[in-house]
Amino acid sequence: MTAPRSLSSDRHERLLAMRAERRCIDDADVETAIGEVDSSQLVPLLEEFVHLPRGRRRTLHLRSLLIGLYLCTQDTVGKIVLERVTDILYFRISPQLRARLDIPEYEDHDRGFEAAYAVVRRLFHSMKDAMNPSPLPPNGHLPREKANALAAAADVDDLGERERRLALFTEFVLDASVRPLHDLLGELAEVSLGVDATPVRTFSRGRRTQGPELATAPDAGWYVRDGDHRDPDAPVSDAMRPLPSPAKKGKAKTPPGKKKTSLKKKYLFGYDAHLIVTRDAEHDAVLLDDGTPNPEVLPVLVLGVALDKPGQRPAYNGVKVLNRLHERGYKPGYLAGDRAYNNSEPEDWQLPVRAMGFKPVYDYRADQLGRQAGTQGAILVEGRWYCPSMPKPLINATIDLYAERIDRETWVRLIAARRGYRIMPKQNADADGYQRMMCPAEAGKAQCPNKPHTMGRGTQLPLVDPQPTPAGSVKVCRQRAITVSPEAGAKHWQALEYGGPEWQKIYFRLRNSVEGYNGYAKNPLAEGIEAAGSRRIRGIAAQTILLAFQLAHANRRKIKKWLETLALGGERPRRRTHQRRKNKEPGGWTPTGHLVPAA
Repeated sequence: MTAPRSLSSDRHERLLAMRAERRCIDDADVETAIGEVDSSQLVPLLEEFVHLPRGRRRTLHLRSLLIGLYLCTQDTVGKIVLERVTDILYFRISPQLRARLDIPEYEDHDRGFEAAYAVVRRLFHSMKDAMNPSPLPPNGHLPREKANALAAAADVDDLGERERRLALFTEFVLDASVRPLHDLLGELAEVSLGVDATPVRTFSRGRRTQGPELATAPDAGWYVRDGDHRDPDAPVSDAMRPLPSPAKKGKAKTPPGKKKTSLKKKYLFGYDAHLIVTRDAEHDAVLLDDGTPNPEVLPVLVLGVALDKPGQRPAYNGVKVLNRLHERGYKPGYLAGDRAYNNSEPEDWQLPVRAMGFKPVYDYRADQLGRQAGTQGAILVEGRWYCPSMPKPLINATIDLYAERIDRETWVRLIAARRGYRIMPKQNADADGYQRMMCPAEAGKAQCPNKPHTMGRGTQLPLVDPQPTPAGSVKVCRQRAITVSPEAGAKHWQALEYGGPEWQKIYFRLRNSVEGYNGYAKNPLAEGIEAAGSRRIRGIAAQTILLAFQLAHANRRKIKKWLETLALGGERPRRRTHQRRKNKEPGGWTPTGHLVPAA
């Protein structure tokens, strides 16, 4: 049935009224955003290097853009879309605040919106380009030959400066998000950290790794489920592999000794986001008797992030963020990461983190167990220095567990028995990492015939049984103390006894915290950082900027939820907390599974 013409104007009026019902941003929320941006010190930082093309007058200030980005994350639960930023800045905040922020007026129609959107987009990309550490332009299928030429011709120093700016930007954004807890973090004796790389998709369809063209996100790569997650078909930066020679007929042959990678194992096309989170390593996040969180235990928060191709340069990216945290004055504590980090070269990871004062805690691959290194007669067994005469069953305990030559209960007893043979510190390490250490007999932890003054101390101390050798006693057995350099056993050395109760508490608290935060920020109902659609601007610089704002929103969300679930001043909490799973008893873990509880 056709409507009468007389109703046409009435219909337009009703539709116009519906369209006019725009939800404006509350002035208090805008004031909060202004305060957050001003206190972050981002504006002075960006004004040093963000400039528009010569002759163009800036109609939108960087301060206003950052306020719009912040408000967008609050409006979309952590996501940033420049069209939404435009709508917020030009059409959804009050005229008084727009005038205060010096935001010009645009007509509220399609042409006015497109003009305003062009201003926002141009300023965002100017900011992004000033921090872009990549020589490759996004948004086009760049021929591989041209990409190689651009990379070869790039100014390395200029790219390094842009990478520094990007690191500073992410640091300022994340630091602003944890500012409410700065004083409480400063009260901690030390700040322990967990580091992990989690895959995030990018808004681009991946191309064949060795194909003639790059994807529209040229700095991204394929994430592989197995191993170190690096795409085995891609050349590595430090040892470029030659391309396989094409087969004459049929499908290309797999090079000898190299397994063909299933497409199903190439899980996603995107980046590794190297996240560093802080966690109170001395306490479990268990609930109090009234079912509320302990206000003495701060929530897990992300303090730093860096993006790179999956599986590429874990040590470089981790140390880059840790250096920034160290310079910001965080007191170094324990540091735990997955095996990708401690399998790096010592000069890339282990030595730098120890030089910053962190105490690393590691797990090992099956082929790295048992004796790992030696110095002056002392032996490094699964990360700690021991007497050279420690019995072989103790040295090979974890190897024997994997080989099923001993059971889990026996492994726990053998790990505990190692303590009597541990080389003990005589002094704290000096500024260069050198440390004076003494054998367990000199430390009063054992008895040794090589040192008669240590004999007769009682049957409660282990009796060392040194084996005679033609060369005589080693240095650690001849002297009262030895000096151990930081380079000795650097790849595998760690601050705690592998597998012991203290190691289990610290390592799993930190590792579980960073894994839990990954899942928290990937929640599709919130920031959804793994989804490609949550960051729709291509390029590693844009992806890093948008991800930093997402993680900052996740931090604020976590702090707010934590505060609302606390029972403070005798009052009930505002919101209930989710019941946490009961933790397994410390000391019940073994590398092959937990001990079976006694009936």
